[in-house]
Amino acid sequence: MAPTEKKRTTRKKKDPDAPKRSLSAYMFFANENRDIVRAENPGISFGQVGKLLGEKWKALTPEDKIPYENKADTDKKRYEKEKAEYAKKNAA
Repeated sequence: MAPTEKKRTTRKKKDPDAPKRSLSAYMFFANENRDIVRAENPGISFGQVGKLLGEKWKALTPEDKIPYENKADTDKKRYEKEKAEYAKKNAA
């Protein structure tokens, strides 16, 4: 049998001046509640923090998610604006 050769693909370097991607509603929720979950569960692992945050997010009612969705919409608009400006600047 012939050994299979893996082809290495080089990833394009990310431009440090490129705008940061927008955050989702869940990410705004997680960022806001991560420290609370850690305080309630000292010594918890990183994965367990994520699991608990996911459970809390799923338990929220649609009305409770609205503030996070509004933040996500605002951040998405910010990203699209910055992305357009970045593309315009780099096209020239």
